[in-house]
Amino acid sequence: MIIDAHQHLWDPSDRAYPWMDDSVAPIRRRFDASDLHAVTAPAGVTATIVVQAVHDPGETAWLLAQPEPVAGVVGWVDLTAPDVADRLAALRTAAAGSQQRGSHPPLVGIRHQAQDEPDPSWLAREDVARGVRAVAAAGLAFDLLIRGAREHAAALTLVDSVPDGVFVLDHAGKPDIAGKPAIAHDDSDSATAWRARMRDFAARPNVACKVSGLLTEAGDDWRHRPVDRYVRDTVHTFGPDRSMWGSDWPVSTLAADYGTSLRTTADALADLSDTERKAVLGGTAERVYLAGVQPQT
Repeated sequence: MIIDAHQHLWDPSDRAYPWMDDSVAPIRRRFDASDLHAVTAPAGVTATIVVQAVHDPGETAWLLAQPEPVAGVVGWVDLTAPDVADRLAALRTAAAGSQQRGSHPPLVGIRHQAQDEPDPSWLAREDVARGVRAVAAAGLAFDLLIRGAREHAAALTLVDSVPDGVFVLDHAGKPDIAGKPAIAHDDSDSATAWRARMRDFAARPNVACKVSGLLTEAGDDWRHRPVDRYVRDTVHTFGPDRSMWGSDWPVSTLAADYGTSLRTTADALADLSDTERKAVLGGTAERVYLAGVQPQT
């Protein structure tokens, strides 16, 4: 079983996505589960985790109404709201209602686009930590979307302040692949610093990591950059049981098609055992996001 642990669906005609400027014009349209099925089925991907892309509870409600192959939703809630626990309960109730009406996914996690906050220390705020504690108490994972070194210290502070939480680092912490010379092996200062940041996260046993979005981070000439090395370094640092593949579709289509995204990661994992590859390509995502998920009543 292959699980895509990170992909998006959206409808810009229904709500605003502030980050959708002209640089992403090819994907500035509606993507729903039918579009997703058209690319996952030929690639042999059996299930996906869809991830929020805007700070809007309406989007989360829409995602929770999507059918297969979506198996789980990482949604959004205002973590700083005094009634965050009630808002999480309402989302889970809505998800349960959708499941009772048909084959719809459960809420499995929450994400906030911390990389877009003006304050790089936003994740370290106590009101944010209080909200993430509510996420953990609800049995949900929390996805960390940070931009390289900018939010690194704050993210670690958050993880340490919620030791019972389950955290997932998106896009391998967004290494600066495109900003460096297109060489087969990256031993630049930024790559060395990225590896040190990854070790910081991996030292926390409640943090898993997504091998996702790396083609996008590598830029248009990603084929000439050491994407495979970043994949291997991530899995080596976290171990296969805490690493999971995500396509970052449809954002990834700005660099390559869906099948290429999957093959690039699978090829980089060729030296792993069959059991280890299965963990990265599905087992870790199933355990972190989907194990024990039950409809809420």
